[in-house]
Amino acid sequence: MTTRAAIYTRISLDAAGHSLGVKRQEEDARAIIAARGWDVAGVWSDNSVTASDSNVRRPGYDGLLAAYDAGLFDALVCWDLDRLTRQPRQLEDWIDRAETRGLAIVTSNGEADLTTDGGRMYARIKAAVARGEIERKSARQKRAEIQRAHSGMWRRKGPRPTGYTQGGDILPEEAVVVRRIFREFIAGETVTGIARRLDRDGVPTRGAKAWHPASVRSILVNPLYAARVSLNGEVLDGVEAQWEPLIDGGDFDRASAIINAPERRARSVPVARRYQGSGLYICGECGYRVASRSGRSYQCIGHVSRLRTVIDEYVDAVIAARLGRGDARDLLTEAVPDMAPLVAESARLRGRIAAVDEEYMADEIDGRLHRAKVERLRAQLAEVESRIGGTKSTAALSAALSAPDPGQAYLDSGLMMRRAIIDALAEVRLFRNVRGKHFDPETVQIWWHGASPDGAPSPQSRRRRSADWRPAQTP
Repeated sequence: MTTRAAIYTRISLDAAGHSLGVKRQEEDARAIIAARGWDVAGVWSDNSVTASDSNVRRPGYDGLLAAYDAGLFDALVCWDLDRLTRQPRQLEDWIDRAETRGLAIVTSNGEADLTTDGGRMYARIKAAVARGEIERKSARQKRAEIQRAHSGMWRRKGPRPTGYTQGGDILPEEAVVVRRIFREFIAGETVTGIARRLDRDGVPTRGAKAWHPASVRSILVNPLYAARVSLNGEVLDGVEAQWEPLIDGGDFDRASAIINAPERRARSVPVARRYQGSGLYICGECGYRVASRSGRSYQCIGHVSRLRTVIDEYVDAVIAARLGRGDARDLLTEAVPDMAPLVAESARLRGRIAAVDEEYMADEIDGRLHRAKVERLRAQLAEVESRIGGTKSTAALSAALSAPDPGQAYLDSGLMMRRAIIDALAEVRLFRNVRGKHFDPETVQIWWHGASPDGAPSPQSRRRRSADWRPAQTP
């Protein structure tokens, strides 16, 4: 019976991508097989794949194992044992196959004969020496990376980040995309919404694939874009980066505050609304927020039911017209605040509430004192979280007003940004429309933030009102 021989080839790095190294290895292996009168059972190859890291998947190697387990070959030819494996544990598996199952392993350099005790000893020594060199090399590389990081030098390993070249120079076209991602996220858009809008606008990714929410998030959490040096996931304080930032440090802090907010991490449902006015527009009859009904209408049971598309189109036209006026930039009466302290205060208050609960459970305080403390802390927490919500609305309005055409920028914004801008500017109240009549703009009252018509604050209002309310005019 003719011996069936498998060929395995591998090189760690093929910078040119021409596969010339693995081709030479295959030619040498075929010459050995021909000289011994064997048959070639198949060729398995891993080009530009390391064997030093056990976590790196080698498709060719995995296929070779599957073929042996299926009984497809009786001999294995490779250029050298370190081409086959650099892991001592894997080498022991091949020694076991040679010793107990009769597998013939031949190397092109003639150094391997795993059927003898001397050959096995040589192979083990060689594998141990190779493994030691790998570990020493890894230690040197880690030490060099630490030194580079503490010197503020550009990262050397890993894939190229969007917006920069591999050497750390800014790519203007990609830098625009990175800044857009931060701007829209800070203004209230979700990572999913941003990914969809980038795809809709035909913005390419580095790999010419569709944008994924995980890709957007990876940009938002990377301190590299704010020219901050990190090592093992931790930003190094006091180290000055030697590359130019793509975004302001304050914007990065605001994005981080939103991502790391406890209520965002704990949320088990999508953070994005599906409809513009759901939970935002107010019932003119009772003052409570309306909800969407099957995506077709906004309803407050027993009071109003209005067709969603008609209402949204009218609201969009009014808001865009207001932003298109010459005095639109006067609407931004406050700068976008730093959200990080607000999120930190929110976390502190939540921790205090948990501590008071623990005191009560341990019988250290009675029920009356527990209720009093918790009510006071929850009132403070509600105020802080209201300010966090207002910060997002202010950021969204600021982003629109900074555009050459604020009205068009609003119309081009994503759903969550439009909601935030509406929330920053006005309160939308829905009243009943006379059945059978055309749309009456008087049944959708848009009041710019101030006091309600009767001087009393809206039941659902989150903001202080002044005395200068004016109803919007149809554009």
